[in-house]
Amino acid sequence: MELGIIGLGKMGFNMAERLRLAGHKVVGFDFNKDATAKLTATGSVGVNSLEDLVSNLSAPRAIWIMVPSGDPVDQTIAKLEPLMQAGDTFIDGGNSNYKDTQRRHAEETAKGFHFVDCGTSGGVWGLKEGYSLMIGGDDAAVARLTPIFSTLAPSPTEGWGHVGPSGAGHFVKMVHNGIEYGLMQAYAEGFSIMKAKIPLNLDLTQISHIWQKGSVVRSWLLDLTADALDKNPTLAGLEAYVPDSGEGRWTVTEAIDLNISAPVITESLIRRLRSREENNFTDRMISIMRGAFGGHDVKKV
Repeated sequence: MELGIIGLGKMGFNMAERLRLAGHKVVGFDFNKDATAKLTATGSVGVNSLEDLVSNLSAPRAIWIMVPSGDPVDQTIAKLEPLMQAGDTFIDGGNSNYKDTQRRHAEETAKGFHFVDCGTSGGVWGLKEGYSLMIGGDDAAVARLTPIFSTLAPSPTEGWGHVGPSGAGHFVKMVHNGIEYGLMQAYAEGFSIMKAKIPLNLDLTQISHIWQKGSVVRSWLLDLTADALDKNPTLAGLEAYVPDSGEGRWTVTEAIDLNISAPVITESLIRRLRSREENNFTDRMISIMRGAFGGHDVKKV
């Protein structure tokens, strides 16, 4: 099957390579000409314009969009629409807000196009391990893309599925990332507690490897943590600054709207925000209040 891919970052490039190795034709576009040249060098087709991308695909076309959420997705679709024809399919494989996805689905189907959302997890490891794919959209459009999804997934029958109508794929991926926030926070807090118990002189790298086998907290995330500790046991040179790409915020908002208590995910998001505050005003306020009501010492710079 043929697939166009827009956005040849690490994930987009690895997806293209996984498809190529399985015998699919891949045409890729990126504003970075080095990326398109690299794609061509591996045996796929790298192009430097959207016009060339579309012209190198046979109708009905399927184009997978891997760009940042929000306006970049809308702008990409707007540029593609005049080049495509009724029956072609847009696949949003990025981390879009599911409400935007539902809007885009309504807009594109009204114009005769198909629109499929695919929450995609796997990161840079997807080329080797396969990608977890959470797919939303109309039955017929999703069914036609089955050869693509079954190739990108860990196996033809595992790690992917059509989870519901338009927006469902991105909604499930949003919650997936919210859970990821909580898991990461729990691991980080646990290792921090062990590191602080100085009299026991605990080897965190050793412990991470012990937990990989037989433990109820074993996971792929723990495997990656163990590998990272092997390379940098003291986390030397790292700054305590943790970004968030939006999905955690959306998950917390949905939980509030649905009257669902989600304290772990919510607090893990707050901790990420806290990591960006240097000598933050909040903690200084708490310190001065403790000094005021209890006469506690206030540490000064």
